[in-house]
Amino acid sequence: MPVTIKPPPGKDDPRPKLAEGLGWFVGIAVVSAVGVAAVAYALKALLV
Repeated sequence: MPVTIKPPPGKDDPRPKLAEGLGWFVGIAVVSAVGVAAVAYALKALLV
């Protein structure tokens, strides 16, 4: 079975692009907000 964990980047490796990092951040923030809202509305529906 191959190793699936990558080693940390070396000093000479290029840094990831800023847009890629911001895209991941915004994507995770939006998905987590939608998930929390879905759970909140589901709990609210159960209590009514």
